[in-house]
Parts: sequence; C-alpha cells; structure tokens
Amino acid sequence: MFWQSALNEGSAVPEIRPLRPGDPPRLGEYSLKGRLGEGGQGVVYLGESDGGERAAVKLLHVRFTGQEHARSRFARELAAARRVAPFCTARVLDADLDGETPYIASELIEGPSLREVVERDGPLSGEALERLAVGTATALAAIHHAGIAHRDFKPDNVLLAGDGPRVVDFGIAKIIDESGTITTRAVGTPAYMAPEQIAGERVGFPADVFAWGSTIAFTATGKAPFGSETIVATLNRVINHEADLSGLPEGLREIVAACLSKEQRLRPASDALLRRLLGHPPGEGEASQEELAEGAQNATVDLTGPGERAGTAGAAGAAGTRRRRTVITGVAGGLAVLGVAGAFLAARSGLLTAEATPTRTLAQTPPQQTPVRATPSSRLLDRIRTTGTLRVGYRDGLPGISLGDPPRGFEIDVAGRVATGLGVPDGGLRLVRLGSMPREDAIEKGRVDLVISNFSIENADPGRVAFAGPYYVAHRDVLVRASSKIDKLGELRGRRICLTRGQTTGSLIRERGVAFVDVRADDPVQCASQVADGSADAMTGDDLLIAGFGTRLHGIRLQIAGLRLTTERYGVAMRRGDPVACRRINEVITAMYADESMERLLRKHLGRVGFRFETARPRLETC
Repeated sequence: MFWQSALNEGSAVPEIRPLRPGDPPRLGEYSLKGRLGEGGQGVVYLGESDGGERAAVKLLHVRFTGQEHARSRFARELAAARRVAPFCTARVLDADLDGETPYIASELIEGPSLREVVERDGPLSGEALERLAVGTATALAAIHHAGIAHRDFKPDNVLLAGDGPRVVDFGIAKIIDESGTITTRAVGTPAYMAPEQIAGERVGFPADVFAWGSTIAFTATGKAPFGSETIVATLNRVINHEADLSGLPEGLREIVAACLSKEQRLRPASDALLRRLLGHPPGEGEASQEELAEGAQNATVDLTGPGERAGTAGAAGAAGTRRRRTVITGVAGGLAVLGVAGAFLAARSGLLTAEATPTRTLAQTPPQQTPVRATPSSRLLDRIRTTGTLRVGYRDGLPGISLGDPPRGFEIDVAGRVATGLGVPDGGLRLVRLGSMPREDAIEKGRVDLVISNFSIENADPGRVAFAGPYYVAHRDVLVRASSKIDKLGELRGRRICLTRGQTTGSLIRERGVAFVDVRADDPVQCASQVADGSADAMTGDDLLIAGFGTRLHGIRLQIAGLRLTTERYGVAMRRGDPVACRRINEVITAMYADESMERLLRKHLGRVGFRFETARPRLETC
C-alpha cells in the first residue's frame, strides 16, 4: 500500500531514526519506536502493539487533516484496500481517519524489492521468472477485483518478503488526484507508465497491465523496455517505439507484447492475463476464486515469513536439496501466499537440481490449451517431501497451550508429533503465529498447511476447511479454587463469575437457570488472578484454555469444576480434498492415545491445575 513507500528502498526494514520533538509517542494501539521515513503525505513510524506486533504507522501531514473531502475519499480508498486479498499486499492493521491525528497502520514488510534483487543478482529466468509472472498477475487481478487501479506498478513496488512477493503502493495516484492536492501532473514512474498516462487520458486497469508487462520485461532482461538516459527520451519511447522483447522466453514474450500494446483496448484484462499464464481457455469476466487460488498456489514454494518460527535449525538445507515437482498449472486447493522469493533464491544458489521432473514452461503451454495436471496422492505430503517443511498455525498468548518465542505448550508439542508422523525432517516444522487472522483464512489463503489451535470442528465453516482428528475433546467449564468445593452447576448460583469480552459461557450458565454476579475483566489473565485472590469465585471458558491460565498462578490450588457444559472437538484444520494426509494425521493421533503420550503432554503442561483430562481416544473424523 502507498504508506509502505518509505520501506521500499532497502532489503529489510530501513534505518530506524529517533523520534523528533513533536512526534507523538503513541497512535492508537501502537507505541512509536522511531521514524522509518517521510514522504509527501506523512511520516512513517515503526510502531509496536502491546502484544509485540510491529507495524508501519503513517501519520498524515497536517495539511491533509482539515480537508474533509480528502479525508472522506481517502477513507473510501482505505476501505477498498482492505478488500484486497491479504496474500498479495500489506494488510491494513488499524486506522483512524476521523481524529485529530489521522493515521494508518499496516503490516510491516521486510524484504528487498524486485528491482534490488535483479540489479544485485541479475535477471530471473526459467521457473523463477514464470512463478513471478503468475504471482504478480494474480496479485494484480486481486487488486482490480477490489476496484483499485494501482497506477504505479513497477519493480520497486514488488517486495520479495520472506513469505513471497507483495505488491505495495497501490491506489496512490487515485487518492492524490481525487483529494485535489495534485491535478496537473502525471503520477507514476516514466519507464513503466502507459501511453495514456503520459497523454493525460483516462487511466485505469489497462495502465496497470501495461506496467506489468514492462516489469516482467525488466525482470527477464535486467533493463526497462522503454528506459533511456532522460525522462523525455523515455516518454517518447513509451509513446512511439515498440519494446525489444527478444530477451524473453517465447511463450512469455507473446503475452508481454500483448500487454504493451499502445492501444488500451487491445491489452488483455488482468483476469485474461492470469488465465493465459495458467494455460486456461480465454473465458469471460472476472477470474474466479478458484483461478485466483490456482494462480497463488502455482507461485508457492517454501515459505518462511514474518511471524513464523523455525522448530530447530537446519530446515533450509533439507528443503533446498529437492526440487518442487509442480507443473506451473497445477491445481490449487485454496488461496496461498506467493512464494516467488524462495524459488528465485533456490535457483540462484543452485539448489534446484536436474534430478526432478522438469517444469512445463509457458512456451510449451499454448494459451488455448488446457495442460495435463499431475494428480499427486496427497498435496500436503508431496509438499513435505519436496520442501522438507510443514507450516502449522497457532494462537499465541495461551499459557500451557502455546506461549512464548519460541512458543511452548500442549498444542505446540502436538504439532511436533504430527510433523514427525508426516515425515517432516528435523528442523522442518515452521510454527506460524496467526495473530488476529481468522483460522479459516490462514488455511484457504495458503498462509499455513495446518492449524492446531483450539479450533472446534463444530464451530468452523465446513465449506472452507477440512479436519483431521480431533486431537482433544474440550468442554466449556469454569476454573475455581479447589477449596471452593464447586463441582456442580447449581453451586454457582449467587457466586461471582469473572467474564471477559466476547465470552459466551456465562450465557450458557444463565440459560440453565443459574443466576450469578458478573465480575468483568479485560482479559483471562486478570480473571484467573481474581479467582486466585478470591475477588471472583470462578472464570469461564474452554477447560483446556482456562486451565492453562491457572497454571501461571502459584501458591493457590485451582481446578476445573467438571461441569462440561458443551463439547468442543479440537481438530487439525487443513485444506479440503486431501484424504491421504487426513488419514495419516488420524493415525498419529490414534498412536498418541494408544501409547498414552497425549495424557503425558496434558499433565506436563496443565498438571498444576486439578483437571480430569479426556484420556480416551475421541471419535475421529472420516477423511
């Protein structure tokens, strides 16, 4: 997004400069740690939330704050930006456009720009080039689906983060034009501007397609197709000369040439561009979610992105010894993070060997032909064999369950056992902190392979994810002092029960005719402390989770009352359509109950609290 522009110059986060007099110490939930940069619209700060999440926080300049029309239009652009699939952009984390200090907080992206990588290491070729073409076209289609014209697509605005390429700075020209701040000059980068931008004509989606073609030409040759020593010469070449595309491979050359047509109407739409790159029939209208998913998946390789934690060292070597056996048009099961950076780095380091099945090239796949797709026995198991890694999503901040950096707890150990059972080599487990990201989204968009995170099978959307397991059957219950002798529902009548925002177990208790006194707290840690010091008689929640909060308190004996108000079957969430991997995970879970290792893990992490664990193997899902 445009407020990431200050972050595009380095291979990682740029130098953090100290705050200046007059800089605010905090914006929203982010404390400001320093300055990252300053541009025409505002200052970008490094922000850190109370939970430790870092963000790029942009404070808009004072000259924008008094323009109501600018604020309202800017707010509409921000809303549109939030509609773009987060796999290809910098996510909006927080924003306040109505206050005295309007700001926007976005995901902090660490990684070099495509320009920096090409200038440092030379042009991309082969599979790495094809993956980048597919990945950026998928991102562009997703941005267009949100109703946004990028207007400054170029190698500088493609960042190769640890989890793949992100397209940033989209929408800036439209925002500036409509704010009334700049109306008399073209906005963009000359070497990547479309003819209509130079001529002052209406600029929309076709200009982005033109810029995509120029960007891919630069990526394949190391030179901008219309570049020259002066801006005037460059603009003249864009309008009057054809680009030299002889350095591109044949199949991709034809596609890029169509995108660089001087006539807007002759260029393919981004959706048609994506279909052509995937080898699909032309079709009409917007690309479907399945096609976006396929494009994203086909650009995916080994990922180690922000928020991921390596189980142990050494995974990179294991992953690098095998080449990914994926045809560029392979079937995708969900929207994935685009991992072009991994493919490029593997190709550059010589880790892609000739032993594997060769990848189908764009030149071998005519646009009108639907290529034959490989049908592996298991998408997940094949990925593990070729990359040596497994990405498991978890929720941080749950003592006894998943807490710390690196995280520890019951579910973290379960993830380790599952990884071993699936054949993941030592050091290949990647633990991915999901933060506020919905667990279904993490699976569908390819952020992770599995989610092991107190995800109740009954509460999930069955149309979006599949489940193996459950690995544990939890229950809604209450945490009490052992001395309280509360072990029946009726014994809560008239008691003080601590509730946190969003907690629904209290409603279940009242629905059963038991009245109690509300005691409110900001978070479960406070509730557990109030139970321990006697200011509350009980706290509510899933027994596994509230037991975890009880383990942090010493000097007082706490226990789960055993009311078992509901049944919550915690499953291993995964993409749909992979029964082979599902059955393998179920075998791992069965073995853990059979050899009593599941019970040992429960006692290891939660044994400090009185808790009658479920130790019988649960009824497993049918794969």
